[in-house]
Amino acid sequence: MNYNHFKVEIENNIAHVAFNRPEKANALHMEAWIEMKAIFDKLSKSDSTRVIILSGEGKHFCAGIDLELLMSVGALKDVSCSGKRSEKVRELILTLQDTVSAIEKCSKPVLAAVHSGCIGGGVDIISACDMRYCTEDAYFTIKEIDLGMVADLGTLQRLPKIISPGMAAELAYTGRKMTGQEALSIGLVNHRYPSKESMIEGVRQIAQAIAAKSPLSIRGTKEVLRYTRDHSVDDALNYMSTWNAAMLLSEDLFEAFKASMEKREPKFED
Repeated sequence: MNYNHFKVEIENNIAHVAFNRPEKANALHMEAWIEMKAIFDKLSKSDSTRVIILSGEGKHFCAGIDLELLMSVGALKDVSCSGKRSEKVRELILTLQDTVSAIEKCSKPVLAAVHSGCIGGGVDIISACDMRYCTEDAYFTIKEIDLGMVADLGTLQRLPKIISPGMAAELAYTGRKMTGQEALSIGLVNHRYPSKESMIEGVRQIAQAIAAKSPLSIRGTKEVLRYTRDHSVDDALNYMSTWNAAMLLSEDLFEAFKASMEKREPKFED
């Protein structure tokens, strides 16, 4: 797949998506945000893709929103009608929110592999991923507060459901840098690696383990986990019963049973 601001490779049912604006520390301008949504929408429907790794080329993972895009918002102050000005700002925010939500709504698990800086919008992005991993030199900062802004692309909505609400509030209020070690200790990331190379290899091994499972079951597990996060236990259990009533008796189930009886690894169709 050829894109202007991302590298996308699919091999052995694993899609590796990489931010590719290293000269901008992988800060994303409008074209890149639109491209990212298109990538995740496409991978969500791709039969050959079972799991996705998200990483960054160059020195940093992602520096969030390109300052040029923020400056274009400032130019809207010249719109004379305050109502129309506010409407345009809201439309822009919703467009960027939809891009981040496309990661969360993608039917395949997304594993974020973070090295060095994960700044501002980068935190919005990893908060929408299913799992997060980082290097020893990684750091995370909710930078919007230092720009006189409220983080508006999902960090304040998703991060308190990943780490403690109090810690999420501290990071959002102070904008301080959180190291990879601290991110591991509070549960933001699952593992920390000594280098980018070892991280990519480690995350790829996890992705391979996921890709070897029943694709239908992996997609169902992601859907149910996401539903459970936002609903009560009773509602989630009811949803689960309906899901399995529809999906349980699949070819994947019979292949898993057959493989177990024959003492071999199962082979699931895309």
